[in-house]
Amino acid sequence: MGSRDDEYDYLFKVVLIGDSGVGKSNLLSRFTRNEFNLESKSTIGVEFATRSISVEGKTVKAQIWDTAGQERYRAITSAYYRGAVGALLVYDIAKHVTYENVERWLKELRDHADQNIVIMLVGNKSDLRHLRAVPTDEAKIYAERNQLSFIETSALDSTNVEAAFTNILTEIYKSVSNKHVGSDRQGYGGGGGTIIPAPPTEPPKKQCCNS
Repeated sequence: MGSRDDEYDYLFKVVLIGDSGVGKSNLLSRFTRNEFNLESKSTIGVEFATRSISVEGKTVKAQIWDTAGQERYRAITSAYYRGAVGALLVYDIAKHVTYENVERWLKELRDHADQNIVIMLVGNKSDLRHLRAVPTDEAKIYAERNQLSFIETSALDSTNVEAAFTNILTEIYKSVSNKHVGSDRQGYGGGGGTIIPAPPTEPPKKQCCNS
């Protein structure tokens, strides 16, 4: 008999993207394991973790993928985005350059991911308010202009981490449940992610990953 973790109504693949060092791995570990590692090193290759939540009485299992933000790992792009129905585009509120690079990440997402992917812009490290380099209102306006949802989080003190993942998973659920299953069946994530539930492709083997 399978474990309770194997019992779910929907399985959604969500990817974390953004520059190296913005806190993607700690957002992942805070949401899936309620852990934070101050000594966290850059992720090498790809890692993923899962967690299930309840949305409107249904069990939604999120498979969240995290990859390195460094340029040298760009070759994994196509496999990384395949089947993704949601993306958290993360920047560091205390490092303006990570916000400037959001434009490039968004273009990559539009180029490689499903056109109906749900995207949330995440300003992480909100605990560093005394070092803030990106005004909240500026990021909000950018998100609205590009039809993204927006939230500021802190993986360090847990602020809005639960809300960020819950909100995007709820948005994906509503998007998927409003569509009819069957158009453009191309495996999980095909046709706007309407083939539910079905497992996404297995991630490539990890190459020494750190949370």
